[in-house]
Amino acid sequence: MKKIIVLAAVCITFASSYSQKIEKKMTHNIPTPSAPIKPVTLEKHSDKRIDNYFWLNDRENPEVINYLNQENAYYEQMTAHTKQFQTDLFEEMKSRIKEDDASVPYLYNGYYYITRFEKGKNYPIYSRKKGSLAAAEEIMFDCNALAEGHTYFNLAGVSISPDNKWASFSIDTVGRRIYTLQIKNLETGAILADKIDNTTGGGTWANDNKTLFYTRQDKKTLRSDKVYKHTLGSKSADKLIYNEKDDTFSTFVYKEKSKKYIVIGSSSTLTSEYRIVSADKPNEEFKVFQPRVRGLEYSISHYGTDFYIVTNKDKATNFKLMKTPEKATGQENWKDLIPHRDNVLLEDIEIFKNYLVVEERTNGLNVLRIMAWNGEPEYYLPFESETYTVYTTSNVDFDTDVLRYGYQSMATPASIIDFNMKTKAKEVLKEQQVLGGKFDKNNYTEERVWATAQDGTKIPISMVYRKGLKKDGKNPLLLYAYGSYGATMDAYFSSSRLSLLDRGFVYAIAHIRGGEDMGREWYENGKLLHKKNTFTDYIDCSKFVIAEKYTSPEHLYAEGGSAGGLLMGAVVNMAPELYHGVIAQVPFVDVITTMLDDTIPLTTGEYDEWGNPNDKEYYDYMKSYSPYDNVTAQEYPNLLVTTGLHDSQVQYWEPAKWVAKLRAVKTENNLLFLDTNMDAGHGGASGRFEALKELAKEYTFLLDLEGIQK
Repeated sequence: MKKIIVLAAVCITFASSYSQKIEKKMTHNIPTPSAPIKPVTLEKHSDKRIDNYFWLNDRENPEVINYLNQENAYYEQMTAHTKQFQTDLFEEMKSRIKEDDASVPYLYNGYYYITRFEKGKNYPIYSRKKGSLAAAEEIMFDCNALAEGHTYFNLAGVSISPDNKWASFSIDTVGRRIYTLQIKNLETGAILADKIDNTTGGGTWANDNKTLFYTRQDKKTLRSDKVYKHTLGSKSADKLIYNEKDDTFSTFVYKEKSKKYIVIGSSSTLTSEYRIVSADKPNEEFKVFQPRVRGLEYSISHYGTDFYIVTNKDKATNFKLMKTPEKATGQENWKDLIPHRDNVLLEDIEIFKNYLVVEERTNGLNVLRIMAWNGEPEYYLPFESETYTVYTTSNVDFDTDVLRYGYQSMATPASIIDFNMKTKAKEVLKEQQVLGGKFDKNNYTEERVWATAQDGTKIPISMVYRKGLKKDGKNPLLLYAYGSYGATMDAYFSSSRLSLLDRGFVYAIAHIRGGEDMGREWYENGKLLHKKNTFTDYIDCSKFVIAEKYTSPEHLYAEGGSAGGLLMGAVVNMAPELYHGVIAQVPFVDVITTMLDDTIPLTTGEYDEWGNPNDKEYYDYMKSYSPYDNVTAQEYPNLLVTTGLHDSQVQYWEPAKWVAKLRAVKTENNLLFLDTNMDAGHGGASGRFEALKELAKEYTFLLDLEGIQK
């Protein structure tokens, strides 16, 4: 959603009229798809809604597939004049990427682990080297070979046993995030016959090298609800260890970094609970760490004879760090280590033998705080930019003084850095290469500006553009946002984005409420009965970039995916006049119907985010903003809507119904496209470069609207 300057002034002045001519010409020659109207009455709380396209909720119905294929054919025909441009953009973006690339190796339990790509191949190769980077390479998984014969492929959850002999791994060949778990003998290369279906992908080895814990999903809702124990060589069926019966919770399993404990976690949006057992004694019963209390969130990390707990206990909205003995884990024993602060969000911690690294966020920017266990003075790593992101990466080694972290900004490619916390020496291990010889970060300007929301709240916007930009309202600007689940949208670098920047675009990220960009309250004020703040914040950010003449309604474009697609659907209902074009990726737009259907994957776990519409107060509030329910007879911007037939998070029928309804009632002749990937799910196409083809489609949609054809 993360370039050649060819934009002449004449392109800007006739962009709008050009696109209108294209639309009229193409529309007259190509029939617009029309979904049959089959009214279904949906009633709740004595309120009746008529859904004319409810019938699209059946992927096994040939009529549904036929309609999706019609929409795809229409999109292909209507954009046929951009096909060569799409190919050129794909090749341009691909040419900036180092094809024969490799990750920075990390050392774990005596082996260096590497993920690498070979030129001309679409999938990664997972390998390792014993003891030294000069040692012979052992290829564990060549995903290019494994992907043969599949239109979609994803390998996930590779987990190595403590004796380095076994690797558990999982494969999804549909895109619905339903994984088949298998086990490979890394010494012989043999893959065991055992296949465990319907898992979440991960596996966790106990210290005995034969016991593997994993999580399974409910077959219908896809909620991860059961933890099982598999024993190598056993003829017995896998044993159910834990069943999460509360359908608003999901469960997972992992091993503590100290390697002393196996942990089962259960979480909902507002509440956490953990169970622990000695990794040396996997057949013993798991012990509850702290029983769930609604509203109490916590996560645990083990060190020495204690656990360290990041929690919101005692109304610590921005979270705090507490400590408790490993033999007395109930919350009555927890003691403050880093107290709550109103202006600092404690996001996470990374524990080492000699140091504690604290990931914090203040004023919307994340920082790394280094604290020595021996009482030496603490310090922060310094960062100067206001449009950057910093994050810890592969810190799997407990007994080291070296912190590995990543850094990037909107104009600075991502770097992987090793930092010695004792000597403070820094080594840049790798900076993302941008091939082609044309990229120079000094050619771009980054800035953070602040829009004022309708309630007076200041909303940060991160942006990047080529130097020399004139604020005359004529610049095309793509404004991206998400704004849900407390997900922070940090500023980041994208080599693909250069294809827009070098053609005159401004790229901006609106850090709206519903995310956690400015602290936990930022999230709380953008969910449940405050959800509309997310939409009005985005609209106010749009008005700001127009008022400041970065762009104008004739050149402003909006983009968001999933819950960000909900945002797109809401703002085009509320303020369609602000945007010339909108990209809605896998959009969650049929809020009420989905949230009332607890058989749909992930629904019940979402109640603490959106509210439960079985409660009339939440039903009425959802109905007031649900994009599908609020489509009306008015002018809408040009729209590109994407989805995947096998999407497990936002079912394909939501965007399909939304587009069908828009076609029936909108009052203009602007472009409206539904592009359904018939082979993929929520994440789109698999493969390293296939995703670039989808991005090229989106970019040509924007550039074509601007009259930019090469």
